[in-house]
Amino acid sequence: MSPSDITAVILAGGLARRMGGVDKGLQQIDGQPMVQRVLNRLQPQVGNVIINANRHLDEYQRFGVPVCSDIVNGYAGPLAGIHAALLHTKTLYLVSAPCDSPLLPKDLVSRLASALTEHQADAAVVVTVDGEQQRRHPVFMMLKTSLRDSLEAYLNSGARKVDHWLESIDCIDVYFDDAAAFTNVNTLADMDALVNMPGSRPAPG
Repeated sequence: MSPSDITAVILAGGLARRMGGVDKGLQQIDGQPMVQRVLNRLQPQVGNVIINANRHLDEYQRFGVPVCSDIVNGYAGPLAGIHAALLHTKTLYLVSAPCDSPLLPKDLVSRLASALTEHQADAAVVVTVDGEQQRRHPVFMMLKTSLRDSLEAYLNSGARKVDHWLESIDCIDVYFDDAAAFTNVNTLADMDALVNMPGSRPAPG
């Protein structure tokens, strides 16, 4: 699988209730918006990048990549953002990542792609291992874009949960040892903690 076969979507369409309703992707760490940091990590790994946003579209368009908005009524969660990206994707595969994880691995896409190809699955999802703890991160996924109709039908049924939809398709787990790489920034305190996290401070640029 070539990077040119893969589009990435950065999911920045949420309400960020735990951060007071601010537009999370535009919040800055060391003077740089979080969405830019995620873009810097993802862009070298894929052929194309899309940002999914539902507010401040003009500001997101300044990052130099296409911007798409949910077409499902109301804020329907990350699956609605993935669905919107699928409507704008011409490649065979789509990778999704949230805008609030600026430490995501630089080999995220290659590892998901290798696992998906090896197991001939429809989707591959990140699972982190920290000691004896395992945690699934379903918003970090790679999927075949041919799943668009399946996802659309799921959303049209009124369902919204990512894990439940993944149970309906052939999805495999891909294990990553560095749990810190998938740290989410959900509050202002999380943002401060991320900046001060030893060895995990986001690289500038």
